[in-house]
Amino acid sequence: MPSAPRRWDVLAAVTAGGVAGAEARYGLGLLLPAPPAAFPWATLLINVSGCLLIGALMVTVLELTSPHRLARPLLGVGVLGGYTTFSTFTVEVLHLARAGRAGIAVAYLVVSVVGCVIAVAAGTMGMRALALGLRRARRRSR
Repeated sequence: MPSAPRRWDVLAAVTAGGVAGAEARYGLGLLLPAPPAAFPWATLLINVSGCLLIGALMVTVLELTSPHRLARPLLGVGVLGGYTTFSTFTVEVLHLARAGRAGIAVAYLVVSVVGCVIAVAAGTMGMRALALGLRRARRRSR
């Protein structure tokens, strides 16, 4: 079992990252406001971009580098966990359905889930392809 100081530094990293991620989400929400019964573009953009970034981040920290042990809690759990907002997504689907916008609610639900799964895969494959390209370029330059 890790000692207490190890747990507190992980908690501090997650907290600091979560604040940064939540602030970024809030700022993007201000840039793309949506009326109550309209398609929530900001949340869709936030969740899809967060999933793309988490795919790229996990390849980076698990396959390409040997980062500090707090990198994943800070960036993955903290920043991207605070940035993405699947609870808001769920509430927005319910609000759309209750507002009589069932078609938009279902479309939002499907586009969000499918888009986020595709984004994680794209982030993962894109980072692996970038790493492979960089390795090849280094070999050619030697």
